[in-house]
Amino acid sequence: MHEDEVRRQIEANVRLAIDLLGPLGEDGEFGLNRDSIELVEGFIEGRRSAPGFDLDELGALPSVLGSFLGACLIEATGGVWELDGDLGWSVRFPNGNAAYPFAKVGKQFAEGRGDSILAFYDVAVAAISSR
Repeated sequence: MHEDEVRRQIEANVRLAIDLLGPLGEDGEFGLNRDSIELVEGFIEGRRSAPGFDLDELGALPSVLGSFLGACLIEATGGVWELDGDLGWSVRFPNGNAAYPFAKVGKQFAEGRGDSILAFYDVAVAAISSR
């Protein structure tokens, strides 16, 4: 898939995440913000704890949630999506550092809150993106 097509898919994934998970937020405040990431983390943990949970049956869900996490990082830091060689898609921060939201979402699905997307977001915004 061409880079422009992937970027369009990422944008579509972000809209899908907001449409599907927006009802979890209070008063329509679900969006590209920390509080919404906290809700997404709870959603992931709910899926992980469901009877019969199987990583191999998640389909596009990690990609959708990774797109959303990346968009939240971009909103908070002014970063941009970037294809990073063999490492895949990242959010590149203005200071040159990068974060990998797709990998992080996959790790939380696999490992649980020990690989928290909320902690990842907090560290990225507070430290990685600092100048």
